[in-house]
Parts: sequence; C-alpha cells; structure tokens
Amino acid sequence: MLRALLVLASACAIAGCTQSSNDEAAKPAAQAQAAPAQKTFLDPQLKAIQKAKDVQKTVDDQAKETQKAIDDSGG
Repeated sequence: MLRALLVLASACAIAGCTQSSNDEAAKPAAQAQAAPAQKTFLDPQLKAIQKAKDVQKTVDDQAKETQKAIDDSGG
C-alpha cells in the first residue's frame, strides 16, 4: 500500500513538472499583457523624475539670478 502511494505521488509530481503545448501557447499572450503593465508602471515614475529635475533647474536659475543681483548691488 505504501509503495503504491509512493509511486502514485511520484507520477503526479513528474506529470506536474512537465510542460504541455498549452503552456507554450500561453506564454506569448502573457508576455503581450505584461509589456504594457511595465510601461504603465515606469512611465509615471520617469515623468516624476523629469519634473523634479525641471524644478531643480528652476531653483538653480533663480539662485543664480539672486546671487548676481546681490553681487551687482555691492553685497
């Protein structure tokens, strides 16, 4: 009885590990759906980084103008 159970469990494990043709057909569909999800995830992050860089540039430009005004006024 124990041997039969062991053989049955081994057969199920081996059958579960093999790939079928259905798995291979599902992979391109899964990859097609996954590609837009990554773009959607990264796109807002990249936009936020670019916005932060633009804000930093504005702050740096204003700091230069302020420093130039101070230097020009004799400070």
